[in-house]
Amino acid sequence: MNTKSDHLRTLLEAELADYISQLPDDNLYGPVKYIMSLGGKRIRPHLVLLAANAFGGEIKKALPAALAVEIFHNFTLVHDDIMDEAPLRRGEETVHKKYDINTAILSGDAMVIEAYKKLALCNAEKLPVLLDLFNQTSAEVCLGQQYDMDFENEKSVTEERYIEMIGLKTAVLLGCSLQMGAILANASKADCEAIYAFGKAAGIGFQLQDDYLDAFGNPENFGKQVGGDILADKKTYLIIRALQKASPKQRKELEAIYFEDTITDPKQKIERVRSIFRDLEVDEEIQERSKAYFLVAERELQKTAINPEGMEQMENFLSVLKGRNY
Repeated sequence: MNTKSDHLRTLLEAELADYISQLPDDNLYGPVKYIMSLGGKRIRPHLVLLAANAFGGEIKKALPAALAVEIFHNFTLVHDDIMDEAPLRRGEETVHKKYDINTAILSGDAMVIEAYKKLALCNAEKLPVLLDLFNQTSAEVCLGQQYDMDFENEKSVTEERYIEMIGLKTAVLLGCSLQMGAILANASKADCEAIYAFGKAAGIGFQLQDDYLDAFGNPENFGKQVGGDILADKKTYLIIRALQKASPKQRKELEAIYFEDTITDPKQKIERVRSIFRDLEVDEEIQERSKAYFLVAERELQKTAINPEGMEQMENFLSVLKGRNY
């Protein structure tokens, strides 16, 4: 049992609960309270606190930054779910399904403002650097989402472009979270860069794993609709590699399913595409690619001068990501 990490998580949950309780119960902030109360893994804010602790910083001074990244992350989920037409988030109705699309858009916008309000509470000396990092990361996350949408209209997407997209859409916020904690703990420039690289590599490994679980995960544990990416014709690593490895006959069938909607029954579509993925062994390949990025993350972590307790916590965090099976 990692008691220090548990203590940090307890502090975080208490701070989040206090923040949520103070939000108004109106049409603008009610949806914010809803999405923030659904729980989730709280990976990003926990990383802010873990990094602050690992570099010898004061945890309380890192709490506003932790809340800022969690609020911002949830904002991206609200808007992404609208774009993806996703019905479920964390096993519950998505905001736009529970309320309506216009409300979800406005509430998401309000969450961005809330994130910056929290960030403004950080140490005044560190605030310019934190704002630069947060602004850059926020823009990159939006660019990653734009790439993701662009891919929906493109028949051919390379592995390299896909990895770049998930690096922006998912991984940079993990790197940002860690670097913010390091900055607030007065870590060196080299340590800040290494801990960011650790987070980004872990984030890419995490997203590749998420792609796999979206297609092959347990629906009772995954918290989202299994096969949702297939139904939305999203270009994930699985379909990109399948199209590259497919025989002419398989490629023709996959393209017909994805681009011409030749299978209209959702269950049949998911099962047929998953069957082809298995035949081409891209389900195994994506898991190996995910492990490779986790290995890069481990190497970057070893470059840092974090304290032994911090090292143990970061390694535990990585182990949890690698061992995720839901």
